[in-house]
This record gives sequence, structure tokens and C-alpha cells, in this order.
Amino acid sequence: MTEKQLQIVETALHLFAEMGFDAVSTNKIAQEAGVSEGLIFRHFQNKLGLLNAIMQIGAEKIALFSEQIEILATPEEKIQAVLELPFHIKEDEYPFWKLLNGLKWQNQYYDQTAVAPIRNIIEKAFKDMNYSNPTTETDLILAYTDGLATSILLKSTEVDKNELLKTLRKKYNWILKK
Repeated sequence: MTEKQLQIVETALHLFAEMGFDAVSTNKIAQEAGVSEGLIFRHFQNKLGLLNAIMQIGAEKIALFSEQIEILATPEEKIQAVLELPFHIKEDEYPFWKLLNGLKWQNQYYDQTAVAPIRNIIEKAFKDMNYSNPTTETDLILAYTDGLATSILLKSTEVDKNELLKTLRKKYNWILKK
């Protein structure tokens, strides 16, 4: 992406995360980014094209996380890494993950295929550990991860991440070794 495209994407990301996708116009994005609205259309066709560019970045980030998790030695370490993902979100990336997290409630925009690699890693880990219902166990881990991410992203100043992580590790010490 060019510098201008990145500027547009960053501006749109912050506005979408704060106001919601439907509430933000391309005109507002252009004004905030200091570019013409026509430039947005030239690079991204429309607002949905801009959202798709942001979601593609998210899919690439998730794929990178998946690669890092996949190389861990044991199934337990893989599950632990997934459970702890929300605790490793950098604060300067909160708007990005807040937007992607919020899109789950807007089905017409959300793409579940981006998280499929993480789901596959967890399910395989439970199979490797001979769990009788690895799919349901995977759903539970993803629900925990989703809830933790939501809590951290929406209540970042109110949540003691260290205490939450400590409690999570204590409660699930059958998997979490640290």
C-alpha cells in the first residue's frame, strides 16, 4: 500500500472502531484523513472495499499468530497460547481489534474464515489430547478468548489484565503451565 492508502486505512479503522462501520461516511473518512473522497473511491472502490482492506490486514495478522502457535511443541502449549492471545494485544492495536471484534455483531460484514486457522489448531490439540468432543472444547476455548478480548478491549482502563491472566492460569492449571 502507498502512504496515502495507509493513511486512509488508518483513519477509517479508527473511525469505524469508535463510531461503527455504518455510522461513518466516506466523506468523513476523507475529511479526517486529509484526502479527497475521490481518492478513497479510486483506491478502494467504496466504503465496503475499505473495510475489506482492513479485514484482509486482520486475516494476515491472525495467520501470523496461527503460524507462531502451530510451531509450539505440545497441544497444551497451543491451547494456552490461544487463551492468552487477548493479553498480548498491544494497546496501539486496540482500535483495530475492537473493530474486528465488533464486526461479529454485524454478520453482513464479518468473515469467520479469518479465525479458521486458530480454530483448527485448537481442535487438533484437543484431538491429540484424546478429548471425546474436541469441537465443543474448541468452541469453549474460543468463547473464553472472545470474552477476554471483549473485556480487555472495551474496558481497558478498568480491567487488571495481570490479575485476570493470573486467575485464568490458576483456574485452568490443567493446561496452563506458567
